[in-house]
Amino acid sequence: MKITFSTTLKCSGCVAKVKPLLDEMKQIKSWQVDLQSNPKTLTVEGDNLNANEIIAKVAQAGYQAVRI
Repeated sequence: MKITFSTTLKCSGCVAKVKPLLDEMKQIKSWQVDLQSNPKTLTVEGDNLNANEIIAKVAQAGYQAVRI
């Protein structure tokens, strides 16, 4: 399963703030942020992913994510 979000993450420092929060989610197998795209996108792959949980983790780090 793969879910893509548009996000307010802008730089590698932003990604570093989100990394520990996403890494602790057991259902996520891998994730990546495309800082070159406009809008910036977060792509998450894993089993039984819950988009709202991922959005909440990104928000916990102080950023926004919207499923696309």
